[in-house]
Amino acid sequence: MKNKKRFGDRKDGVLLRNVDSMHFIMPIIYPNRCDNEAFITETMDLSNLDAFLEKKNAGDPEYKYNLFQCLVTAALKTITLRSKMNRFIVNGNMYQRNEVSAAFTVKQVFTDDGNEVLAFIHSRPEFTLDDIHDEIGRQLKKLRQKDAVDPSTDVMDLFNKIPRFISKTAVRFVCFLDKHGWVPSSFIETDPYYSSVVLSNLGSLHMQSGYHHMTNWGTTSVFITVGEAETVPVLQEDGSVENRHQISCGFIIDERVADGFYYAKTIKLFKFLIENPELLDRPLNEKLGDELWQKIK
Repeated sequence: MKNKKRFGDRKDGVLLRNVDSMHFIMPIIYPNRCDNEAFITETMDLSNLDAFLEKKNAGDPEYKYNLFQCLVTAALKTITLRSKMNRFIVNGNMYQRNEVSAAFTVKQVFTDDGNEVLAFIHSRPEFTLDDIHDEIGRQLKKLRQKDAVDPSTDVMDLFNKIPRFISKTAVRFVCFLDKHGWVPSSFIETDPYYSSVVLSNLGSLHMQSGYHHMTNWGTTSVFITVGEAETVPVLQEDGSVENRHQISCGFIIDERVADGFYYAKTIKLFKFLIENPELLDRPLNEKLGDELWQKIK
């Protein structure tokens, strides 16, 4: 049974009424999300994941399993298990989001003029990598069709077609609605900045991970940039050098929703899931035992 909505709650989140004093004060004295970004880069070994994907694709599925699907699943599982990362701050208040979701943009055609459309994954606690794989495949098939437009882009196109003095006033009004959680769901149905985490797959553009700004619009508190996987020489503990297949990810986080220790453990969990990918075949809400947590350093 769903919890009864109380005064102060939003349709997408529950107002946190018992936060500690620091996390009550911070959103008031530091009101803008863009002024509170913490940026961390982490490199992950892909040896186990490569073997894992080879096994998953052994049956030659029509839509193959790939690295990006695993990264999305790892992000969703991490946020499911580390619930403070699913908080957001709007209008000086902190909320716990009602669902765990992920979003990313899809380039329909890799040309300068190719359109970008928006994909949005609404996860469920029982989801596994198989479910995320199927949902991403379904959305990509739909969004890469000629002239496909996602609902949020449809709304932006509408604003762009009316006279500028009217559209600017309308957009400012929508920003007021955003501040109070009153934006119609149809406006933001696929808006990535209303998700738990936004992922930017820079590797698909043959680029390395890096910093990406957050926005004061919407509710997203976590942004992940994904670099191109590459084989690099890595110094081993015994002094030898070994070529390893690796990937680097950049994590941009709203530092007001938790503390540094919580962030560090969260990113270490994400890395552990990528380097131990069999855990991605387990439900998102399946907790790690004490023995596994002790391996997360």
